[in-house]
Amino acid sequence: MQFPHTSQQAQLSLFEAFMAQPLAPILKEVVESPWSAEPEVFSELSLRGAAGNCLNLLAPILRELSDDQDARWLTLIAPPASVTQAWLRDAGLNRERILLLQPRGTQSAQQLTCEALRLGRSHTVVSWLNPLSTNSRQQLISAARTGDAQSLNIRLG
Repeated sequence: MQFPHTSQQAQLSLFEAFMAQPLAPILKEVVESPWSAEPEVFSELSLRGAAGNCLNLLAPILRELSDDQDARWLTLIAPPASVTQAWLRDAGLNRERILLLQPRGTQSAQQLTCEALRLGRSHTVVSWLNPLSTNSRQQLISAARTGDAQSLNIRLG
């Protein structure tokens, strides 16, 4: 099928019009406009569906974090039972750079996560806290800033 010449000409004109716009002012705004004064230290990921499917979606994220150039640990706090050493291996994660921690005694997963963040020995601390209250979120943010770390909370539902 061949399109009429006028249609192609109209699309080309729009493209040419876009390309004729100077990019320097746009780039200047991006370079000169400051990013947030404080970097984001807390992220949350919500996954819904079958546990196996959720883990398959999570695997590349954790793999990337386990290969981070930062010499500190990737710490997983109280992960679901399906996150085993075998799963970590099968998912291609660098298990030499991962700590799996479980709370002990009366310590909660929230408290352990805050402590791991505060210590600063991990570049990223991944938690599975659900529900996460506003106060709990603020505690994680504060602890992450203290330890110069990232907090990633995974909500499975």
